[in-house]
Amino acid sequence: QGRLVESGGGSVHPGESLRLSCAFRTYAFDSYCMAWFRQSPGLEREGVAAIGRNGAVSIASVVAGRFTISRDNTTNTLYLQMNALKLEDSAMYFCAADTKCDYVDSRPRLQREYALWGQGTQVSVST
Repeated sequence: QGRLVESGGGSVHPGESLRLSCAFRTYAFDSYCMAWFRQSPGLEREGVAAIGRNGAVSIASVVAGRFTISRDNTTNTLYLQMNALKLEDSAMYFCAADTKCDYVDSRPRLQREYALWGQGTQVSVST
């Protein structure tokens, strides 16, 4: 199985931006549906954004208009562009991958289990 490695997290102020990357060591990147999740201490893990094999995306309502998910099938990399960050966006962010894709109305299901997970990258937003 492949290995997922996130990067790009850091400490920023409200309103600033970060771009998370997830490098996926696999020979079949374009066969995977992928997603970003986040988790804060004491809270459940929540789906932030998902992207299907065909590029269809789903974005959680709490980040819609601020976050964008994308994938580069030539470099086996998943991205999460995060703009206008808020205090409540602080969390550990994880990327996930699975060859099994689950669609709802032609968009990847946001909250679901994935087979493969990275170790996470910390995003801290503070004044």
